[in-house]
Amino acid sequence: MRFRVWGCRGSLAAPGHDTLRYGGNTSCVEVRLADGTLLVLDAGTGIRPLGVSLREEMPETIHIFLSHLHLDHLQGLAFFAPLWREDVDLHIWGPPSPTRTLERRVARYLSPPLFPVPLEEIPSTPAFHDARGNLGIGDALVTARPVSHQGPTVGYRIEEGGRSLAYIPDHEPALGIPLAQAEPAWISGHFVAHGVDVLLHDAQYTDDEYPAHIGWGHSSTSDVVTFASIAQVEQLVMFHHDPYHSDDDLERILQTARGMWTGPTPPILAAEGMEMELLPRAESATA
Repeated sequence: MRFRVWGCRGSLAAPGHDTLRYGGNTSCVEVRLADGTLLVLDAGTGIRPLGVSLREEMPETIHIFLSHLHLDHLQGLAFFAPLWREDVDLHIWGPPSPTRTLERRVARYLSPPLFPVPLEEIPSTPAFHDARGNLGIGDALVTARPVSHQGPTVGYRIEEGGRSLAYIPDHEPALGIPLAQAEPAWISGHFVAHGVDVLLHDAQYTDDEYPAHIGWGHSSTSDVVTFASIAQVEQLVMFHHDPYHSDDDLERILQTARGMWTGPTPPILAAEGMEMELLPRAESATA
């Protein structure tokens, strides 16, 4: 299993000279399973360049996993090249809602006046599925569980070949609960992240910024470090960077996070173009 980050900015795309190193596109991560199966985590503006990269060798089947339907995680979907291909078997997964189907909710975006082409006229005729519980995709197990954020939101855990990746881009695990004193089983997202090799996790606010944003659904620097430590993750990748944070700001935040970290592998910042391969356990042991 390997992944590539195509977008890691939160809330709003932020192109410009101050965001060149870590990127301005909103959330999108490409995951390739061992057999080549393509999973796409979220459809922020980063999904557009991902789609461009697929034009030379278009997969027959693509699975898009939406963490939630806030616009920064959905706004690139209409500009994803495979969406406009009749020969692509496109599956879109997302958090269940008690009031509207996933298809109806996505159709609110893919319809006038927000978009000129209604969903029912999209050539790929995507299939929509509720993401809940354990899902078998090829040889991988994808687990979707609700996490603390505004509106229906899930975090994803992908396991294949004894390796694991967790993706929780919008998350406020400390809402109403001091993490350091909490029982791990009661912490939002703990099941998704526990013991994973790599965790991509919301790190939007500094500790100074967070008090003015309590309840907004995002994490402070100290909370993401505490959460990752409690979950015993091997590699924390700080994700969903605030659009008002420059590259220099992010590097200062990273140094703060590393100063708090007590594990063997220090946190890193997500950046557009970042790639990581998680080799199967037996293979990695002999590599």
